[in-house]
Amino acid sequence: MPIFNDTKVAFADKTDAQLRKAYWMFKMIEQPALTNLGTSVLNFTVHNNFPFVNTIVKNTLFEQFCGGETREESMKAVKQLFKRGVGSIFDYSIEGKEDEETFDAVCQEIKDIVKFSVGNPAIPFIVFKPTAFGRIDLYEAVGNGSELTSSQKEEWERVVKRFDEVCKLCHEHDKKVMVDAEETWMQDAADQLCEEMMEKYNQENPIVWNTIQMYRTGRLEYMEQNLQRAREKNYFIGYKIVRGAYMEKERARAAEKGYADPIQPTKDASDKNYNSGIDFVMNHLDKVSAFFGTHNEISSELVMDKMKANNLENKHPNIYFGQLYGMSDNITFYLSDKGYNAAKYLPYGPVKDVVPYLTRRARENTSVAGQTGRELGLIKKELDRRKK
Repeated sequence: MPIFNDTKVAFADKTDAQLRKAYWMFKMIEQPALTNLGTSVLNFTVHNNFPFVNTIVKNTLFEQFCGGETREESMKAVKQLFKRGVGSIFDYSIEGKEDEETFDAVCQEIKDIVKFSVGNPAIPFIVFKPTAFGRIDLYEAVGNGSELTSSQKEEWERVVKRFDEVCKLCHEHDKKVMVDAEETWMQDAADQLCEEMMEKYNQENPIVWNTIQMYRTGRLEYMEQNLQRAREKNYFIGYKIVRGAYMEKERARAAEKGYADPIQPTKDASDKNYNSGIDFVMNHLDKVSAFFGTHNEISSELVMDKMKANNLENKHPNIYFGQLYGMSDNITFYLSDKGYNAAKYLPYGPVKDVVPYLTRRARENTSVAGQTGRELGLIKKELDRRKK
């Protein structure tokens, strides 16, 4: 009998009306053609300031996948989740802007989140995207070892400064900070920055956590190399282990530019790689901590089994589980109910600015085989149970 099918636990906080609304939402997302059309129209109407669009979005996709427009507004969701033993990770979900003013503003917002969360166990992690602090083309140039112009060097120094300011503040307040992974062509520079920050701020415990996308090739080898470096330089490693979210874009770019596809050849290969990542963490818990970010029930159960086999307590301080807000409540609340460290990524921001994130999330749901169908099945099961 599958362990993640207790819908009474999963949806204990949801009213019938909320469940029916969520069912309708996932039913729409289930149709790829409808999702692509809807997200294109949504981006167009928001970009052109159509009246009432903000209200419509806020009452549908935004309500399902976001905590609020501000940190303060999102605290209602934070408190509700923490009552069930689930932490919240504020995710300031502004995407698609590439000017220095925005980079500085986002950096300040992340620092404000750190200060806002001090002393609050309901907010166990801080998170940011590398491209929230600098241009993706600049990361690519640095990662490739390209000769930078003087203005690019100054620009990169500002990126490093933003990274350092956030990591330093987290170190001062003993708050863990995760750096999200993005496209492969910018990741080398982001990895290098994360390693530098780990060496600087992870001397006593893992403050800075990098993200490892296991649908990529070569990531196990990277983790082995980083472990060797950490042992030599005497620092701790924190990893968020995920599968990945840019597969179509990665494959298309590799084909267009004629380089080897950086993505695992099959879903099965990605799953095996993810499971190998679990083994890697379990074999090196003296140095490595992990946040297993996954909506995959098999992977989640495998982590639990490995913990049990190693006689680890459910609340082991080196092991966390995480899912996105509005999804996979059957996994999150089962884990928290059993005393594991569980958390939700909780996006927030002005509706208009968060629309790119929401449309990307809708498309990802459509492209992940079985994800939307599972959500629909669980919601229907719970509604049927409540009728009895």
